[in-house]
Amino acid sequence: MKNRDTVKKESFKSFEELECWKACREVRKFIAELIKKYPNDEKYRLVDDMLRASRSTTHNIAEGFGRYHYQENIQFCNQSCSSLFELKDQLICSLDEDCITKDEKEKSFELIDNALVRLNGYIRYLSNRKSQYSNNQ
Repeated sequence: MKNRDTVKKESFKSFEELECWKACREVRKFIAELIKKYPNDEKYRLVDDMLRASRSTTHNIAEGFGRYHYQENIQFCNQSCSSLFELKDQLICSLDEDCITKDEKEKSFELIDNALVRLNGYIRYLSNRKSQYSNNQ
């Protein structure tokens, strides 16, 4: 019987292969471009918050990938999900403050929703692997 770490490495060699990481990267890149047009008075408010939240999505997936236990990886992925929802609220605030258009908000939400679907799929995968590993012990 292979140990969990060997099975994981055979499945994915790098976090960069994960579809959820790729989708979150697209969100991060889109947000980075979007916030360039925000007014200067939002530089240390919404802009900073949105940049941190968007970066957190990929950072947490990468950090979780490097963890030994499935549950730790799942917890980091849940943090990534939380950051995506935080971004949604920041985008609503951005719309309310007239920093973005409705179309820009909708495009952002599409990218975020895609990332959430992929991230939830990866969390399901990890949960299943965790169960399989636990049952084989």
